[in-house]
Amino acid sequence: MLKVTTAWSTAEVYMHGAHVTHFQRRDESPLLFLSERSHFEPGDPIRGGIPVIFPWFGARDGAGMHGYARLKPWDIKEISPGPDGSISVRFHLPNCPESQAYPAFNADYLVTFGEALTLELIVANKSGDSAFEFEQCLHTYFAVGDVRDAGVVGLKGLSYLDKVANFVKKTETNDAIGISSEVDRVYLDATGSVEIHDRRLGRTISIEKEHSASTVVWNPWIAKAQQMHDFGPNEYLKMVCVESGNVNVNKTVLPAGKTSNMKVTLSTKPA
Repeated sequence: MLKVTTAWSTAEVYMHGAHVTHFQRRDESPLLFLSERSHFEPGDPIRGGIPVIFPWFGARDGAGMHGYARLKPWDIKEISPGPDGSISVRFHLPNCPESQAYPAFNADYLVTFGEALTLELIVANKSGDSAFEFEQCLHTYFAVGDVRDAGVVGLKGLSYLDKVANFVKKTETNDAIGISSEVDRVYLDATGSVEIHDRRLGRTISIEKEHSASTVVWNPWIAKAQQMHDFGPNEYLKMVCVESGNVNVNKTVLPAGKTSNMKVTLSTKPA
């Protein structure tokens, strides 16, 4: 695990999954939620922070949930300071047996720590003749004072798949999405920025993104939280996932020889 300190913030990121588990601006509460029950064991995903979901999202027959990238140790290619005092760490996903099912590719993850937290997932199709189809998502667990006093803003008017209602397609009608029961939604063609308004902590979290056409909003609520062995029974009150990616009908189809770059910038300001 790397500990990173800048003039503005402190952070932690694990080689396991290239997984950012902590980011905190000075004199603020942590940006990210991390479960006290996460196992930190090989072969298990870390519960909280920012899991890197790739090359598929959700369940896949015989292959588990959310791809293999979050379960693999990533290599560090470079650590470099920026002229503004930020620090960037470039991770690389090594070849593994699971990658043989796909055209040849490279996957890098550039994480920049500074006044904001910037995440770039860079995938290059190294095949000479085959397209590479994949899903990707930065499954970010945001820390909130109390999810019942928070709202997710910026998705009104968009279509979404409601996984709680057996993937029924619906249209968002609310200016601010409140959490008072289990929520598991995949918003489609969602390219714009999203905010989390946290009244309890008195701050607004901004999620700005580029080359991402999906936004996922998730909170397990009471019953599902109790079924999760690596998640405390009341921790659902302290988090909400707002995830940036390209999933379902928005999956990436990357032609041979081309590169995709999905970028997400996370910042905070007083409410």
